[in-house]
Amino acid sequence: MRPSGCLRGLHKAHPNRLLRHPVFQISRLFRYECCRHHITVHRWIDAMRSLLDLVRFPIAILALLMSFGTSTSAQVRIPAQATSGTAVLNEVFRQGSQLESTRQWTEAVAHYEQAVDRHPGYRELQKRLIVARTHLDLARRYTDQSFLRSLRKMNSDEWLGVYSEVLAKIQSHYVHLSDWHSLVERGLTNVEVALTERQCRDQHALRASSSDVAPVFDNVRRVLASRPVRTREQARNFASHAGQVFEQHVGFPASAIYAEFICAAASALDEYSAYLTGSQLDDVFSQIEGNFVGLGIEIKSQTDSLLVVRVIPGGPAAESGILAGDRIVAVDGTSVRATTTDRAADMLKGTAGSEVSVAIQREARQPESLRIIRRRVEVPSIENTTMVDRQMGIGYLRLTSFQKTTSRDLDYALWELNKQGMRGLIIDLRGNPGGLLDAAVEVADKFLETGTIVSTRGRGFQEDMDYQARLVGTWRLPLVVLLDRESASASEILAGAIRDQRRGTIVGERSYGKGSVQGIFPLHSMNGGIRLTTAKFYSPNGKAISGHGVRPHVRVQHVAKSYDAFVGFAKGHDAAFSVALDVARKQQAK
Repeated sequence: MRPSGCLRGLHKAHPNRLLRHPVFQISRLFRYECCRHHITVHRWIDAMRSLLDLVRFPIAILALLMSFGTSTSAQVRIPAQATSGTAVLNEVFRQGSQLESTRQWTEAVAHYEQAVDRHPGYRELQKRLIVARTHLDLARRYTDQSFLRSLRKMNSDEWLGVYSEVLAKIQSHYVHLSDWHSLVERGLTNVEVALTERQCRDQHALRASSSDVAPVFDNVRRVLASRPVRTREQARNFASHAGQVFEQHVGFPASAIYAEFICAAASALDEYSAYLTGSQLDDVFSQIEGNFVGLGIEIKSQTDSLLVVRVIPGGPAAESGILAGDRIVAVDGTSVRATTTDRAADMLKGTAGSEVSVAIQREARQPESLRIIRRRVEVPSIENTTMVDRQMGIGYLRLTSFQKTTSRDLDYALWELNKQGMRGLIIDLRGNPGGLLDAAVEVADKFLETGTIVSTRGRGFQEDMDYQARLVGTWRLPLVVLLDRESASASEILAGAIRDQRRGTIVGERSYGKGSVQGIFPLHSMNGGIRLTTAKFYSPNGKAISGHGVRPHVRVQHVAKSYDAFVGFAKGHDAAFSVALDVARKQQAK
């Protein structure tokens, strides 16, 4: 660092502060810099004299300081990780902006979620993630026929009534007290995003340009700034005002404005709370019941295809020869690359008995076209039940979800393994996203004799529960539980109970860390609902799961992908399973 630059910058930016410095402070500062430059005593005295004359002769001091020159040895060293970190963030924003410009919102959300995990606390990334999620949710709503029917059928007063109902449910059931002002602000963000989405503009025949919209937004935001929203009634009144203003000056129907405020009110609470369209609500209940109409596959969006993560045994896709790991590259003749992955995924849906054509690509082979008939599919929550070491009596099962049928399915699997001589069990929870709280408690109760399974705490006393194990029907065999970073929610209830009660050994990776309970609330005033976080849950030792997850006893860095877990260990490629099997064998040897 050059002393001239340091002091000149201070003088130019803060002249009064420099004038008020006492002499000894200036002397000490300048001595430090001079010593670093090996300046002689005489030159230091000259420099001090010039500094003391600074008020009267600023030009002289500048000339003197500039004469000191530059010394590379005196430059402040910037840590390499600091500059590399900035470069990494710049690249994150560059890639994100590219995805945004091409309106690849699914990919943008995944990109920013990963970035937020790697750079926690970086507010700009959080903002980008919120906007990307808002775009994605809106694009999905405007291709959802149940939502579009509600828009056509209901008038603005009815939509405003739905908003009032949603706010009332948030006030009654949400785990924390609500910041009504923030919910209203998010509503305006949703409206702003909606006005940029082509599907929304086409649906409502909007012609207003961005220059037409900007002053209207400025006016509405000024009103919000002057009227802090502290109650849900005030939130409802502001939404009503915004709806009237946008309809009058922009031509955006008030009913559509209220719809965006409804969606924003739920999604602004946390990442798990959300508005559910009629079809989404039906899907949730189908997942709870363990059946749905479709092809019988689970898919994951990729840049130019849909990855088949799981094929449900006995479903139409399984009978057509589709395998986990296959990629769907076209649906009904439309290339996934030529449309959005969300649109392609929607095209796979349909009524029972209808037909769909899919092009499947496996590894490097040419795509193969298949015609599949949709039908109702029963989704088993237990898969791959088998004995993996008959000599040692070690059984294995994969628990894929927690639904109404899980307890019954598990009983059947356990007795089948018991008939084959099971003396130890590996429970694979990798890739299990969770499900019903009650189902997780029922599963844990099968392996715990006494003690707490899980505790929930919410805002109301009705959410404060301590679930206890019962002695009757307990399986006392040694356990090994496999986890990965995608094991979440109900999976973490089971794993946390096994760990804290010292009932088994956890192998794999730390789990996701979703320690919250959501309730599904159908709306009385329309075909739809909201999902709200109503409580947090804690392991038997009182440990919070949110943001922490369940840590394994034995960590395995490289865990097989969930869609290939069973195939992987069958071929000996699954490192986590191999470790779990070794642990189970040692348990039997004791």
